[in-house]
Amino acid sequence: MSSISSLEADIAARRARLADTIDELARRATPQAIVDRQVSAAKARFTAATTDESGAARPEAMAAAALAALAVVALLVWRRKRA
Repeated sequence: MSSISSLEADIAARRARLADTIDELARRATPQAIVDRQVSAAKARFTAATTDESGAARPEAMAAAALAALAVVALLVWRRKRA
């Protein structure tokens, strides 16, 4: 008889673990959770690309950002003059 109650307890424990796993997967699959993960990954990539190991800004990255900003401003001025 103890083996039957042992099996029942084992089945109940497995069901509980399976339910927890399904809940976790459902939580990870929500659109907001996916967006949060992607935003965190993008921030990490940006930080890695624009700073060195000590956390200081990399001059070449700052120059590229300044050049991109200048290009956007120039494009906006050019479009305004054409209109």
